[in-house]
Amino acid sequence: MSVETTAPAVAGAADKEVRRLDRVIIRFAGDSGDGMQLTGDRFTSETASFGNDLSTLPNFPAEIRAPAGTLPGVSSFQLHFADHDILTPGDAPNVLVAMNPAALKANIGDLPRGAEVIVNTDEFTKRAMQKVGYDASPLEDGSLDGYHLHPVPLTTLTVEALKEFDLTRKEAERSKNMFALGLLSWMYHRPTEGTETFLRSKFAKKPDIAAANIAAFRAGWNFGETTEDFAVSYEVAPAATAFPPGVYRNISGNLALSYGLVAASRQADLPLFLGSYPITPASDILHELSKHKNFGVRTFQAEDEIAGIGAALGAAFGGSLAVTTTSGPGVALKSETIGLAVSLELPLLIVDIQRGGPSTGLPTKTEQADLLQAMYGRNGEAPVPVVAPRTPADCFDAALEAARIALAYRTPVFLLSDGYLANGSEPWRVPEVDELPDLTVRFAQGPNHTLDDGTEVFWPYKRDPHTLARPWAVPGTPGLEHRIGGIEKQDGTGNISYDPANHDFMVRTRQAKIDGIDVPDLQADDPDGARTLVLGWGSTYGPITAAVRRIRAQGGHIAQAHLRHLNPFPPNLGEVLTRYERVVIPEMNLGQLATLIRAEYLIDALSYTQVNGMPFKAEQLATALEEAIDGH
Repeated sequence: MSVETTAPAVAGAADKEVRRLDRVIIRFAGDSGDGMQLTGDRFTSETASFGNDLSTLPNFPAEIRAPAGTLPGVSSFQLHFADHDILTPGDAPNVLVAMNPAALKANIGDLPRGAEVIVNTDEFTKRAMQKVGYDASPLEDGSLDGYHLHPVPLTTLTVEALKEFDLTRKEAERSKNMFALGLLSWMYHRPTEGTETFLRSKFAKKPDIAAANIAAFRAGWNFGETTEDFAVSYEVAPAATAFPPGVYRNISGNLALSYGLVAASRQADLPLFLGSYPITPASDILHELSKHKNFGVRTFQAEDEIAGIGAALGAAFGGSLAVTTTSGPGVALKSETIGLAVSLELPLLIVDIQRGGPSTGLPTKTEQADLLQAMYGRNGEAPVPVVAPRTPADCFDAALEAARIALAYRTPVFLLSDGYLANGSEPWRVPEVDELPDLTVRFAQGPNHTLDDGTEVFWPYKRDPHTLARPWAVPGTPGLEHRIGGIEKQDGTGNISYDPANHDFMVRTRQAKIDGIDVPDLQADDPDGARTLVLGWGSTYGPITAAVRRIRAQGGHIAQAHLRHLNPFPPNLGEVLTRYERVVIPEMNLGQLATLIRAEYLIDALSYTQVNGMPFKAEQLATALEEAIDGH
């Protein structure tokens, strides 16, 4: 949090100083039932409407209601907002709002000295502190002397503010997160109208609850304005120069991906079908797409993962833009049907929102360890294209790109997002319709082959000479009847074939189709002729770019490139890699892309890995990259 200037106090708080900052990192933390995600979402929405650039990091337990007051039960929401272009949720919070002792203990280690700590003193009872290992109150034993501590009886103040409402004490206490939101909104001059409108809408059927939450929100604002404990408020100006002109909204990765799928179906003029089984962190896509029947979207919540993809593949056979969404454990279950889609050569999008593994692993934490599963996790030679978005907003464009490949080349395509992108958010410029790609598909309409005797017939595996895609014949079209199934097809006719030479030809042809997919060249960002290249994929883009900026700001020379297409690789990737003495590949796995790069290009890539369920920190990456530059 860097102070730029001071200014006169705002109207209504004439005796209080206002400091202007260029950026702030705030973390809300409490029990998973304290509404920290809602509080963070509302603060983020108001920040987006104000015009700041922003990046968020929700972090919550896998349990629906984790044990109250315990360290594993802590839920947090971190928001980084600025008056300039930013790329990550930030390494260390400048402000921590801790709703109980567990939230304080779980997060205090991330704070730099001098950070502001706002604690709900009402929750610091002897029993609550002992539950998390505090022998003495951290509010009184001097352990927080290095921070700007603001003890606030949030619960008491909320109950007092709501005493005119016909609520029990327990019901009133639930609004303490809105009191905290009001206080932080005052501190950072956030707009308030959007939150009040949201609360009226959210509790439209319970107007008394809506009014109580709004009253708590306003009470928090007024408390900040009147209490002597908060003598300073802060302003972070809109990021006017960070964004090209356009209409913007805040968007999460899963929401952007959902919109991208709808846009792809409209651009292809095909109905969108989603066959899915709920799984964290992919379920939000099912929830969102179910709202858009008016765009020709059909959603099917299946009884299990296998049924979900089976229905999606059937929809692809029937002429829909077909999608199945899941996470790593679901991909394992879907693998046989993905292989069937490879054999049938039908367009199908497999959206994998990666999470910590193996097995059930860490359902609500992020990881990018499904790359090799997406590449090779099927029996036989079953190549599948792989596309990976790099930011929450980029999930929209990545969905369109995955659809382009699936439709043009008649193949299943993996779209590899992850929990960090799915739940995180950033500003997104809403594109104009004429900016979107034309994905129009031509279905087979009649015979496409002439036999030696002159008879015209339909061959379901006669290929386009440029894409090697087979024709897409919608069931029920007269004269286009053909066999489908998992047993090997004869080239051209699609008849069942056990001929060894035919099998060899079909395997190599399917591989050649994937290898021949048209993907753009990789662009390397190298303004200074560096000797070290950092190569990334997926959600590591933000931390890598932030680290590269730090190194360059300090006079260091480093190049950066980021892969969207992981199968096939960009055609110039090998040439780019050979320009550099060192190639460093940071990944949230044990080096899966590095393994592929070493095997494909015989490059001695340096692997820098982390698998702790959290995204990289920019400072951590910058240190590792500086060591690589120095040759350590």
